[in-house]
Amino acid sequence: MKVSSSIAHLHCDQLTAHRIARILDDGIESDAVAYSAVEGDDGCWQVAVHFRDAADQARIRELITLAAGKGASEKLVIEQLAAKDWVATSLAGLTPVRAGRFIIHGAHDRTHLRAHDVGIEIEAALAFGTGHHGTTRGCLAALSDLAKRGRRRKTLDVGTGTGVLAIASALAFRTRVVATDIDKKAVEVARLNLRRNRTAAFVTLVHAAGINSPVVAAGGPYDLITANILLKPLTSISVSLRQLASSGARIILSGLLPTDVNAALPIYRAQGLFLEKKILLDGWATLVLRRRTIAKKAGRTARHLPASDQLL
Repeated sequence: MKVSSSIAHLHCDQLTAHRIARILDDGIESDAVAYSAVEGDDGCWQVAVHFRDAADQARIRELITLAAGKGASEKLVIEQLAAKDWVATSLAGLTPVRAGRFIIHGAHDRTHLRAHDVGIEIEAALAFGTGHHGTTRGCLAALSDLAKRGRRRKTLDVGTGTGVLAIASALAFRTRVVATDIDKKAVEVARLNLRRNRTAAFVTLVHAAGINSPVVAAGGPYDLITANILLKPLTSISVSLRQLASSGARIILSGLLPTDVNAALPIYRAQGLFLEKKILLDGWATLVLRRRTIAKKAGRTARHLPASDQLL
């Protein structure tokens, strides 16, 4: 179906591009067809956001001002585009993305998978989280690595979006997954993707603000938790995540700029979680944390810490 649409775009430096992409991801996902932050051949970055209808210019400029200042907002260009089938266009441009053992693809690339690929089919133009963003790829790479070490019995995915990380966990570990999102539309999209990838029987979807849900509490403690959101909510739920994590559990955090890592780590370290691995992709950081293993010996509790924890 052909529809008229609009595009907002801005040329800027890398740090500004990442800041804008992060705040747009949080603030306008229900209105945008797709967004991107990419580096050009000349080293300059461009942020572009496509909208199904006419863009709310006041809202977009307000978000850009919050992310990068009034100067960036004034340089932002918003244009009305001719009628076009943006769903078809998005699908045509959605190339498969590989992250560890996973490959994220659209239906048009279904026949191109290799024998040992773990394919996850996510369509464009539904919701953010097609696997192309550095935060999602970082989480998938971390999940792929953990899958080599053995099964996770219970998994929690906070801010599931399209459901891609919940699907990956279900496929890799063949385990029960509880997936939450504050956005009702995202939950609906995730449900469609679960069915498409034949993982609906493994995943319980919850429409809730963060992890404030009886379903989340009842499903714990969790051996694996993924949270691909933003720095502020990640720090605010650190205590709750630790309480939901089983002894020795891994927690994968993303949605962080490299400069955010030093702010997030001390907060989680104070909760008895230590850094096991850091993944940097496309200017974003993904952290794999582990909760201290607590074992009872002769009536007392012993905490087992790896030597690397002393270096943080």
